Order: sequence, then structure tokens, then C-alpha cells
Amino acid sequence: MREKAAVKAGVATVWTSPDSARDLDAPALTNPVYIEKWLDSLTHETRLALCDENRIQSQVLFGQDVLVLEEREGWSHVIVPDQASPKDKRGYPGWVPSVQLGESTDMHEGKSFAIVKTKFTDLLTQIDKKEIELSFLTSLSIEKEEGDRLAVSTPLGTRYVKREDVYISSASVSEQKGNGLDIVRSGEAFLDLPYLWGGMSSYGFDCSGFSYSMCKANGYVIPRDAGDQAKEGKEVPLDELKPGDLLFFAYEQGKGIIHHVAIYYGDGKMIHSPNTGKTIEIITIEGTYYEKELCAARRYWQDTGDAS
Repeated sequence: MREKAAVKAGVATVWTSPDSARDLDAPALTNPVYIEKWLDSLTHETRLALCDENRIQSQVLFGQDVLVLEEREGWSHVIVPDQASPKDKRGYPGWVPSVQLGESTDMHEGKSFAIVKTKFTDLLTQIDKKEIELSFLTSLSIEKEEGDRLAVSTPLGTRYVKREDVYISSASVSEQKGNGLDIVRSGEAFLDLPYLWGGMSSYGFDCSGFSYSMCKANGYVIPRDAGDQAKEGKEVPLDELKPGDLLFFAYEQGKGIIHHVAIYYGDGKMIHSPNTGKTIEIITIEGTYYEKELCAARRYWQDTGDAS
């Protein structure tokens, strides 16, 4: 059994257990994976059950490495190293269909990376034929530059991406740190995107997947889940908020368990991925039940003097 693998589907969903996936989830379990077909087929009730029945944990993007703990009847028990969680000190645990995993490309130091900056881009073959749709923040090591496209290392071998759809970084996460306003601007690109429990891609985010991804897009890797995001970063008094700060909300009017995270937008507003049946939105906090549940704020971004 291999100890390390890389995702070779556009997006791999991380399930709670091999029994978590239902027959209707089949389009999300194959390779190639059909995420849009799967999401379009879900009713409000069957989409809500992904959360209420604790079926999904997270998602992993194409080319991303995972640790493989065991393989069982077509499923792989994995750890996602760059999604920090107290569930396992090595990263976020869960189960992925083995067909969606391939050989790790073993990205070496010294290589540059192509990181997708658009909502989606195509992974291309040598003859520029689309092979896979790649999500925002997919990161692949660059083999060489060829005019308006880049040759990249993937679990499928050498493939190509359009240079205009990526930014080039010396690390797999952007080495250029954005400020709070940059985090907000990243989030604005996904306004009206439907919420997806466990979502970590341009097909849909959950609340903490949204905050995690917008921070990561600007060079900050933070914990995966809201409760853990609230424990790190710099504590910010609620009367000293700046755009890009993360806001946390708890049950029992802010005194219970943290259940939601949003990004402070400025002017008393926040941008967030609310819950099943809703889309990413910007709302005024005052006068909503969120105002009563707001309990903490954290700052992960570095102040360059522009966010105020």
C-alpha cells in the first residue's frame, strides 16, 4: 500500500466513512468526477443531509498530496496535511474513493508553482485538449514555460495550463502575502455561489472552507474548521475590526459552541457562505441573529497599511 498519494480527480470529496456516500452521490465518487452533475441532482433535503447526517468532512483539489493510512474495498483512509485539524495532528482525516488518487508527483524544493487564480481553468493535453476542469487554488509544480502556457507536473504526467489563468509562485501557497482588503476582494469573486457543506472549491464552499480558501489565496494557511480558526491568529477586539478579519459566531447568543465563521467586509458588513440553500453574500450584521451570536474575531493577515 502506498503511504502518499495525490488527487487525480478535479476535486475529491473527503467522506466521513466509506458508508457515508449514498447511491445518489455516485457522480462525486468516480474519476473523472462529475461535481456539477452531482450538485445539480441534489434536492435541498439530500444536500442538507450531507451536514445533518455528518456525511462529508472536506474536499481536496487536483494534484494535492494526501497521506494514505489504509485501503478498503475501493476506499482510501487519508490525511490531508495542509488542512490542520485537532482530529489528527498530521492533518484532516477522512475517506476518499481510491479511484480518485494517483501517484504523488513529489514536488521538490526549487520548483515554481502555477496556482489557479480564476474560478476554473482547464488542464490541457499536449495538443491543447481539455482533460480536467481545475478549481481556484489548484497548485501544480511547473516543469517549463511554453509561451502562453505552462507545462506542469501532475499525477497524470506532464500536462498544461494557460498562463493567464494562474499566478506563478516559488511555493505551493502564494509567497506574496495579501492584506485584509485582498482577502475581501478574493471573496467577492464568489458572490452568489451556493453553499456546500464540506466544500473547498469553486463548486461550493462551506463557511470555514470559504474563510480558509480566501486566506490561502493571499498566502495564509489557517486551520480547516471554524472552531479551530477561532483559536489561532491574532485576537481582535470587536470594536477594532478591519476588512479581512474573521468573525466567529456561537450558539446560545455567543456563549456556546462556535458554529459559523464570516469575513469582515467593512462598514459593519460581512461576507460569508451562510448555510445549505443560501449563497455567498454580503450582509449588514446589525439587526440580524448573527449580531447576537458574534463572539470573537481573529486576524491572520499582515497589515501593510492599506486595510482600514
